[in-house]
Amino acid sequence: MSVLVSNLQEEIAIDEELTELITDVAEAILKSEGYGEEAEVSVVFVDDEYIQSLNSEYRGIDHPTDVLSFAMLEGQALPGQEEELILGDVVISLQTARRQAYEYGHSFHREVAYLTAHGILHLLGYDHQDAENRAEMRHKEEAILNSLNINR
Repeated sequence: MSVLVSNLQEEIAIDEELTELITDVAEAILKSEGYGEEAEVSVVFVDDEYIQSLNSEYRGIDHPTDVLSFAMLEGQALPGQEEELILGDVVISLQTARRQAYEYGHSFHREVAYLTAHGILHLLGYDHQDAENRAEMRHKEEAILNSLNINR
Protein backbone atom coordinates (compact mmCIF):
# COMPACT_ATOMS: atom_id res chain seq x y z
CA MET A 1 0.00 0.00 0.00
CA SER A 2 1.42 3.33 -1.00
CA VAL A 3 0.39 6.74 0.33
CA LEU A 4 2.14 9.66 -1.33
CA VAL A 5 1.98 12.96 0.56
CA SER A 6 2.96 16.14 -1.29
CA ASN A 7 3.04 19.73 -0.11
CA LEU A 8 2.43 22.48 -2.68
CA GLN A 9 1.85 25.33 -0.22
CA GLU A 10 4.17 27.36 1.97
CA GLU A 11 1.98 29.07 4.57
CA ILE A 12 1.53 26.17 7.00
CA ALA A 13 4.47 24.02 8.06
CA ILE A 14 4.08 20.28 7.59
CA ASP A 15 5.68 18.08 10.23
CA GLU A 16 6.45 14.38 10.27
CA GLU A 17 3.64 13.77 12.76
CA LEU A 18 1.05 15.08 10.29
CA THR A 19 2.51 13.08 7.41
CA GLU A 20 2.45 9.89 9.50
CA LEU A 21 -1.11 10.61 10.65
CA ILE A 22 -2.33 11.04 7.07
CA THR A 23 -0.58 7.83 6.04
CA ASP A 24 -2.19 5.95 8.96
CA VAL A 25 -5.66 7.28 8.04
CA ALA A 26 -5.26 6.37 4.38
CA GLU A 27 -3.97 2.88 5.12
CA ALA A 28 -6.74 2.22 7.66
CA ILE A 29 -9.45 3.19 5.17
CA LEU A 30 -7.96 1.19 2.33
CA LYS A 31 -7.57 -1.90 4.53
CA SER A 32 -11.11 -1.55 5.89
CA GLU A 33 -12.43 -1.37 2.33
CA GLY A 34 -10.56 -4.51 1.26
CA TYR A 35 -7.64 -2.99 -0.64
CA GLY A 36 -4.26 -4.69 -0.43
CA GLU A 37 -0.66 -3.69 -0.92
CA GLU A 38 -1.25 -2.84 -4.59
CA ALA A 39 -3.34 0.26 -3.75
CA GLU A 40 -1.87 3.73 -4.12
CA VAL A 41 -3.36 7.08 -3.15
CA SER A 42 -1.91 10.57 -3.28
CA VAL A 43 -2.67 13.33 -0.75
CA VAL A 44 -1.68 16.83 -1.83
CA PHE A 45 -1.60 19.84 0.50
CA VAL A 46 -2.35 23.18 -1.16
CA ASP A 47 -3.47 26.69 -0.23
CA ASP A 48 -6.86 28.33 -0.78
CA GLU A 49 -5.83 29.99 -4.03
CA TYR A 50 -4.75 26.68 -5.56
CA ILE A 51 -7.83 24.74 -4.49
CA GLN A 52 -10.09 27.59 -5.63
CA SER A 53 -8.63 27.33 -9.14
CA LEU A 54 -9.25 23.56 -9.14
CA ASN A 55 -12.76 24.01 -7.75
CA SER A 56 -13.53 26.57 -10.44
CA GLU A 57 -12.07 24.51 -13.27
CA TYR A 58 -13.56 21.12 -12.36
CA ARG A 59 -16.75 22.01 -10.50
CA GLY A 60 -17.60 25.49 -11.76
CA ILE A 61 -17.54 26.85 -8.20
CA ASP A 62 -15.29 29.88 -7.91
CA HIS A 63 -14.33 29.80 -4.24
CA PRO A 64 -12.04 27.69 -2.07
CA THR A 65 -13.20 24.42 -0.58
CA ASP A 66 -11.63 22.12 1.99
CA VAL A 67 -11.02 18.95 -0.03
CA LEU A 68 -11.34 17.72 -3.61
CA SER A 69 -10.97 14.15 -4.83
CA PHE A 70 -9.86 13.13 -8.29
CA ALA A 71 -10.49 9.43 -8.85
CA MET A 72 -8.41 7.60 -11.42
CA LEU A 73 -10.71 4.61 -11.88
CA GLU A 74 -14.22 6.02 -11.62
CA GLY A 75 -15.40 2.60 -10.46
CA GLN A 76 -13.73 0.52 -13.16
CA ALA A 77 -10.71 -1.74 -12.86
CA LEU A 78 -7.94 -1.32 -15.36
CA PRO A 79 -7.24 -4.39 -17.51
CA GLY A 80 -4.04 -6.16 -16.47
CA GLN A 81 -3.65 -3.92 -13.43
CA GLU A 82 -2.05 -6.38 -11.04
CA GLU A 83 1.02 -4.62 -9.68
CA GLU A 84 -0.33 -1.23 -8.70
CA LEU A 85 -3.84 0.17 -8.36
CA ILE A 86 -3.68 3.97 -8.47
CA LEU A 87 -6.90 5.18 -6.85
CA GLY A 88 -6.40 8.92 -7.35
CA ASP A 89 -5.57 12.20 -5.66
CA VAL A 90 -6.99 13.90 -2.59
CA VAL A 91 -6.27 17.64 -2.58
CA ILE A 92 -6.62 19.43 0.78
CA SER A 93 -6.46 23.17 1.43
CA LEU A 94 -4.53 23.54 4.66
CA GLN A 95 -5.68 27.15 5.04
CA THR A 96 -9.32 26.03 4.99
CA ALA A 97 -8.50 23.07 7.27
CA ARG A 98 -6.94 25.43 9.81
CA ARG A 99 -10.01 27.72 9.77
CA GLN A 100 -12.40 24.78 10.09
CA ALA A 101 -10.43 23.25 12.96
CA TYR A 102 -10.80 26.53 14.84
CA GLU A 103 -14.52 26.81 13.97
CA TYR A 104 -15.25 23.21 15.03
CA GLY A 105 -13.12 23.41 18.17
CA HIS A 106 -10.71 20.60 17.47
CA SER A 107 -7.09 20.27 16.45
CA PHE A 108 -5.65 21.07 13.05
CA HIS A 109 -4.32 17.50 12.79
CA ARG A 110 -7.77 16.09 13.51
CA GLU A 111 -9.31 18.25 10.78
CA VAL A 112 -6.71 17.23 8.19
CA ALA A 113 -7.18 13.57 9.18
CA TYR A 114 -10.95 13.94 8.73
CA LEU A 115 -10.54 15.62 5.33
CA THR A 116 -8.17 12.86 4.27
CA ALA A 117 -10.70 10.20 5.25
CA HIS A 118 -13.49 12.11 3.51
CA GLY A 119 -11.49 12.54 0.33
CA ILE A 120 -10.37 8.91 0.15
CA LEU A 121 -13.92 7.67 0.66
CA HIS A 122 -14.91 9.82 -2.33
CA LEU A 123 -12.13 8.13 -4.34
CA LEU A 124 -13.68 4.79 -3.41
CA GLY A 125 -17.11 5.83 -4.67
CA TYR A 126 -18.83 7.08 -1.52
CA ASP A 127 -20.82 10.30 -1.63
CA HIS A 128 -23.14 12.41 0.50
CA GLN A 129 -25.79 13.43 -2.02
CA ASP A 130 -28.68 12.11 0.05
CA ALA A 131 -29.31 11.46 3.74
CA GLU A 132 -28.70 7.71 3.58
CA ASN A 133 -25.39 8.02 1.72
CA ARG A 134 -24.31 10.91 3.93
CA ALA A 135 -24.99 8.86 7.07
CA GLU A 136 -23.04 5.89 5.70
CA MET A 137 -20.08 8.08 4.75
CA ARG A 138 -20.06 9.91 8.11
CA HIS A 139 -20.19 6.59 9.94
CA LYS A 140 -17.16 5.29 8.02
CA GLU A 141 -15.22 8.53 8.56
CA GLU A 142 -15.83 8.51 12.31
CA ALA A 143 -15.15 4.77 12.63
CA ILE A 144 -11.74 5.16 10.99
CA LEU A 145 -10.81 8.20 13.06
CA ASN A 146 -11.98 6.54 16.27
CA SER A 147 -10.03 3.36 15.45
CA LEU A 148 -6.90 5.52 15.32
CA ASN A 149 -7.82 7.46 18.50
CA ILE A 150 -8.29 10.69 16.56
CA ASN A 151 -11.00 12.33 18.61
CA ARG A 152 -12.71 15.71 18.63
